[in-house]
Amino acid sequence: MKIAQKLAINYLRAKLSLTSVFSKRKAAEQAFEIFCTPFRKTKRKEPPIFDKADRLYIQVEGYRVAVYRWNKGGIRKAMIIHGFESSARNFDRYIIPLIKKGYEVIAADAPAHGASEGSQISLPVYMRTIAAVYHEFGPIESSMAHSFGGLSLVHFLENIQHGDQYRIALIAPATETVTAIDSLFKFLQLDVSIRDEFEKIIIEKGGVPSQHYSIARALTNVHARILWVHDEDDDITPIKDVKPIMNKNLPNIEFMITKELGHRRIYRDNKVVRKVIEFL
Repeated sequence: MKIAQKLAINYLRAKLSLTSVFSKRKAAEQAFEIFCTPFRKTKRKEPPIFDKADRLYIQVEGYRVAVYRWNKGGIRKAMIIHGFESSARNFDRYIIPLIKKGYEVIAADAPAHGASEGSQISLPVYMRTIAAVYHEFGPIESSMAHSFGGLSLVHFLENIQHGDQYRIALIAPATETVTAIDSLFKFLQLDVSIRDEFEKIIIEKGGVPSQHYSIARALTNVHARILWVHDEDDDITPIKDVKPIMNKNLPNIEFMITKELGHRRIYRDNKVVRKVIEFL
């Protein structure tokens, strides 16, 4: 970590600590803003395949969201959903193989990501973004999603009518939101005394507690066929959150467990790419 980054983190920690002395609510509000703000932007240049995309836009929460489409009118529609602090351009290696299968491919940059407007993203907002893409360009019966995108996709899917003709590939999905919040509190060294206020904000924003935002819970309402790819060494979305789901031996889920790929290398791995393309 660079010195400037360390100084910025230490400043945030000190600021939140001081704020919490005077107002736990205010400190929780500031922590929630940090939780929803992607501080890193993808620096990678757009791959050449994006030169061939139809560039379209939809409105979500008042923001213009960038949508990319290839091979309009294909035999089946497939959607690519990126994770937090990522963008559609990071998944170019999936686009060409899907086009070769004859699929129409659709990808979008979530609000506050890529070429889309906005400065913050939350799970309810990402769910509404997926819903907007689905209703504008659907029906979409094949989707792949990484990390935060996987959590959002599953929660979107549980709220629409669908059957086992749907196929979704989840790559290192953020399985439990509570785990992400725990990581935030640990990283920012937040006092546990503001956790209740943080939880109140989540309920105010989405109408449900943080425990609701769980793939394990949502799967009871998901009937799609699922390919779940996860790495044993993932330090962002830990495999321990996935184990209880694996132990259920759900008939609609196939697991692919990898090693030494972590959270981000996993979706770029050639074996993972081939497996996902074959499944979709």
